[in-house]
Amino acid sequence: MVLWVEKYRPTSLDSLTLHHSTTETLQRLTKDEDFPHIIMYGPSGAGKKTRVQALLRGIFGRGADKVKVSHKSFKVKSKTIEISSVSSHYHIELNPSDVGNNDRLVVQEVIKEIAQTTNVGAAGSQHQFKVVVLNEVDRLSLGAQHALRRTMEKYTTSCRLILVAESLSRVTPPLQSRCLAVRVPAPTKEEISKILGEIASKEGLNMTPELGMSIAEESARNLRRAILMLESAKVKFPHLGSIVGGSSASASAAAGGAIQAQLPPARELKADWEIFIDEMGKSICEEQSPQRLLRIRGNLYELLTNAIPPDVILRQLTERLLKRVDDHIKYEVVQAAAFYDHRMHQGSKPIFHMEAFVAKFMAIYKRWIVEAFG
Repeated sequence: MVLWVEKYRPTSLDSLTLHHSTTETLQRLTKDEDFPHIIMYGPSGAGKKTRVQALLRGIFGRGADKVKVSHKSFKVKSKTIEISSVSSHYHIELNPSDVGNNDRLVVQEVIKEIAQTTNVGAAGSQHQFKVVVLNEVDRLSLGAQHALRRTMEKYTTSCRLILVAESLSRVTPPLQSRCLAVRVPAPTKEEISKILGEIASKEGLNMTPELGMSIAEESARNLRRAILMLESAKVKFPHLGSIVGGSSASASAAAGGAIQAQLPPARELKADWEIFIDEMGKSICEEQSPQRLLRIRGNLYELLTNAIPPDVILRQLTERLLKRVDDHIKYEVVQAAAFYDHRMHQGSKPIFHMEAFVAKFMAIYKRWIVEAFG
């Protein structure tokens, strides 16, 4: 069984339906002999990795689709570091930030290794270089980014880099200056609703436009999350597809309205961890005390052990808290979140900084309650 998000992922530049100007830029690059290093940035779920895969296929043809998953080992003093990668004859893709503070070594060794092997070139392609795709570059340490800059200069004749990041603000200016920046903005709610409608039609579901817009709203313009929410709705409510092939269009529309009435709000199709963070935000605003802070610490540990990234937890929690506070203290809350997010990326123990943010928020919120209500 293949998830819909993979089943309906575009595989070529011609099949991309969003952001036509960006697609045209990438198509021109596939024909350019002087192919540059690229940094592709934009919010989660906007389609950055989909475009990278389509770009690789545009450069090297179908050979870029024949990939294998491998595990690389690196020796650092007395310990061994392992990292997973996806590679073909023409490229390798990995996430150096997975190894934490040893990301600098991984960046140097992997690029050095792939740059020393010769690319025989794909059929019909004039490009004789190999490509290294590095995900989550904005999470790399400062040392790793400096090493990446030096390494990409050294092996620029035989190797090209495609960097993927959510925010350029965490990428050093020297690294940015050596890459062509390609922005992939988040799709609009109308575009997400249209794509959901097309998928629903192919799967034989009678999804109303209202449900599509509701899912687009709750997904925060994250297309990947929206498609997963639609598939979740199909699993939880099999009757979504029970009326397809009805006797008439009017009967189908009436039945569709009945199904829409039976469906819960789209927010109930959220992932469990998102609902969990909703409850955390409510709990923090209900009581500000050492005992409640201790309970929140346990909640944060639970999210981390379930592989939710720390920066995602902090961002989501901040959004939930901002919805519950007065406008007078929103600036202070955002300022505190930015401060501890910066500290978290500099340190090695995210739990300390997330807990410090919660404690700071409790202090700000309690002070405002005392000043406002006595």
